[in-house]
Amino acid sequence: MKKVLTIAGSDSGGGAGIQADLKAFAARGVYGMSAITAITAQNTVGVQGVFELPADFVARQIDSVMEDIGADAWKTGMLSNADIIRVVAERARHYGVEKLVVDPVMVAKGGDPLLRPEARDALIEELVPLAYVITPNHHEAQVLTGLEIHTVDDAREAARRIHEMGARHVVVKGGHLPAAEAQGVAVDVFFDGQEWVELPAPRIPTKNTHGTGCTFASAIAAELAKGKSPLQAVRIAKAYLTAALKAAVDLHIGHGHGPLNHFLGSQVEVPEE
Repeated sequence: MKKVLTIAGSDSGGGAGIQADLKAFAARGVYGMSAITAITAQNTVGVQGVFELPADFVARQIDSVMEDIGADAWKTGMLSNADIIRVVAERARHYGVEKLVVDPVMVAKGGDPLLRPEARDALIEELVPLAYVITPNHHEAQVLTGLEIHTVDDAREAARRIHEMGARHVVVKGGHLPAAEAQGVAVDVFFDGQEWVELPAPRIPTKNTHGTGCTFASAIAAELAKGKSPLQAVRIAKAYLTAALKAAVDLHIGHGHGPLNHFLGSQVEVPEE
């Protein structure tokens, strides 16, 4: 049984954050563990409150997991503030974590900022260079690079610049990329420092999209833990996410943007590299 640690916030509504991460880990057949960075009062219609945990207690959770159970991969999500980001980066270096998947939770799907400027700087300086795979949405890629991203070509250039920051493999997510969105497809761009790979998928007509970024990054971490290459891990994660979105179309949970169906989306067929 491979083991994956998620370091992220808690979503009381169960659709995103560590709750989505643990569901994705289970669906992809790995043992999931968590270090919670913040507790949110949250549901399908919004976030009603956030309580950030002290950075030293985040470190204590990480140490508890690593000193006993260990982990084959880590995944980070909402890290809340600069102190937590620095602690997570320091612990990753301490434990020599190679397979670190960074979901840089900086900007929401709609473009609203989720990190204060000093925390964004810490993420760029401390965590991005440690990322084995990083998965920014196009808003986050814009913040990381300073580029305006409207097309797939823009996403390719952003991926190249993020790779230059130290991330070994970059996936610029295209779920809300304007040019592709108009054509009814979601095109992610993968870059490993040598070649770009475009990964298209049909857009699924559903409002149940809460937790897609968390789920995607967690599925990548699960597949890396199982020994898949970065590109194959991303392919499997994207196929899994698409299946989970399709399975959520008729899922009626809450009054807003509901969760994915993590478990009905667990059986996916993915072509070999």
